[in-house]
Amino acid sequence: MKQQRICFLVESIFTIGGVQRVTAVIAQQLSRHFDVTIVTFDPLEAEDTSLYGLSGWPIHYRFFRYPPIPKAKKQLCKAYSLLYRRYLPQIALTHRGYAHSSFPSELRQALANELNQGHYDVIIGVHAPIATRLAALRSQLKCQRLIGWVHNSFDAMFQSGSFYAGRELERYFIYQFQRLSRTVVLYNRDADRYWQEHSYRPDVIYNPLTLKPGESSKGDSHKFLAVGRMTKGHKGFDLLLKAFALFHEKNTDWTLDIVGEGPEHDQLLQMAKEAGIGQTVFFHPFTTDIQRYYSEAQVFVLSSRWEGLPLVLAEAMSHGLPVVSSDLPTCLEAMGDFALYFTTGDYRELALRLEEATHIDWPRKSAEAKALAAKFDVEIITRQWIDLIQSVV
Repeated sequence: MKQQRICFLVESIFTIGGVQRVTAVIAQQLSRHFDVTIVTFDPLEAEDTSLYGLSGWPIHYRFFRYPPIPKAKKQLCKAYSLLYRRYLPQIALTHRGYAHSSFPSELRQALANELNQGHYDVIIGVHAPIATRLAALRSQLKCQRLIGWVHNSFDAMFQSGSFYAGRELERYFIYQFQRLSRTVVLYNRDADRYWQEHSYRPDVIYNPLTLKPGESSKGDSHKFLAVGRMTKGHKGFDLLLKAFALFHEKNTDWTLDIVGEGPEHDQLLQMAKEAGIGQTVFFHPFTTDIQRYYSEAQVFVLSSRWEGLPLVLAEAMSHGLPVVSSDLPTCLEAMGDFALYFTTGDYRELALRLEEATHIDWPRKSAEAKALAAKFDVEIITRQWIDLIQSVV
């Protein structure tokens, strides 16, 4: 029987990020069962299959770049997009108009040509903006089995001021999701929100544990650990530094490791110095040996203001780490009553949870962490993806 051809359409696969990492892992696992291609907007010179262990896997890569748009048309498209977002009624007719203004015909045709020459059986648009573009050019595609893979939570997508959509684009995104064969979100509470607010029910597949755990933590290092990209607002590292400064006033024997890179690095470093914790907070660049930091930590901290389903939670728990976490819906679903939660954005409450974490029954919580991490096993998640792909008609 002919092997099905699966395409992942991604913004990037050869840069550092959680979405890139989980896409790479799922692509690897699916390549055991399907002919897998990743079409990326990365430049050709960015190719680095060693980044997420892609070397040696039978995955094809294609590098796509949009053509330029005539200046006059670009201005006309911007004008309509502004009208749509601020003034026009949110109905099917204006949705279609916005699909053309935000994704002009030159771009559509170029991407359709790229995808059609692959003769794919299923195309998966990774991340909500890519998924909406995939839906918008459906009539131009030979492949009609289209899946959108949404990595942001409902709130992160549609809250006011969201980088991804915001309230003014909420109806448009739902309109496009409904044109796909299926849409995958990362947790059940999100699926419930889509149903309650838009009578639309997406599928739910958790992100898997994407690395092989290292040595389990011994729980005696007096080290907190946080991991993530240092972009403004998202991971809440500014909140964590404020909280740790309060915590450190009475707990001078504890340290904090933050592993990550990004545009806020220097600002966070300066913030730690000004708070008087520059000698007890250590910043580390991203590494392919992140397991070492999990193994050496005693407690993991997730201080994010918003998240999809954080990969780092499964990674931390697989190493036996108890967790202090924002009370985001994604985290509550992933961990239930396991974690020590604080109200998202409240650094004073976070400081209290850090204090509480120093007095827990660590061996018991560590065992709970490992048991909880098992539900993110990559083989379980891969089977769910295979079932979904085979069910799409």
